[in-house]
Amino acid sequence: MAFTREQAWDLLREFNQEPFHLRHALTVESVMGWFAQKLGYGAQAEFWSQAGLLHDLDFERWPDEHCVKVRQLLEERQADPALIHAVVSHGWGMTAGDAQPEHEMEKVLFACDELTGLIGAAALMRPSKSVQDMELSSLRKKYKDKKFAAGCSRETIAKGAELLGWELNDLLEQTLQAMKAGEAEIEARCAAL
Repeated sequence: MAFTREQAWDLLREFNQEPFHLRHALTVESVMGWFAQKLGYGAQAEFWSQAGLLHDLDFERWPDEHCVKVRQLLEERQADPALIHAVVSHGWGMTAGDAQPEHEMEKVLFACDELTGLIGAAALMRPSKSVQDMELSSLRKKYKDKKFAAGCSRETIAKGAELLGWELNDLLEQTLQAMKAGEAEIEARCAAL
C-alpha cells in the first residue's frame, strides 16, 4: 500500500513527539525530494520524500531496535515493500537492520541521514542559525572536527559517498544545497508543530 503524505505524517506523529526528531524527519524528507529531482527521478520524488520522512519512525520509542521495529510497524500497515527496504537499509552497518542499500534512492538516504544532522548542528552554531549563509568550506571544517557533532558518523557519511560513487565534497555540497532549498518550508512546518 502507498501512503499519502498526510498518512505518512500521521504515522510518524503516532510514534514521534520530540521536536528534534520531527525536524530531522522533515529535513530528510525535503533533502530526499530535492535529490530525486536533481538525479532525474522526479516522477518518484514523493516516494523518495516519504522514505526520508519515515526513515527514523521507530527511533524515538525503540532506539535499541532501530531499523528492526520499523519493519514490523510498516508491515502491519501493509506498506510498499520497497519503502520498507529503503527505510530499513538506511541503518545498514550501524543497526541490527539487515538490509543493504541497493537502489540509488536508498544510497542517497544512507549517505544523507547522518550528514543532515551534521549540517543542522553546524547551522545552529552560526549567528544566523541558518544554512543559507553556510559555505562548503565551513562545512568541511566542521566535518573534519571529530569532536563537533560527534554523534554524526563521519564513517557512514564517507561510506555513503562511496556507495554512490561520488566524491565526498560532492555529497557535502549537494546536501548543503538541498538543505538551503528546503529550509524555509521546514521552518514553516516546524513552527506549526
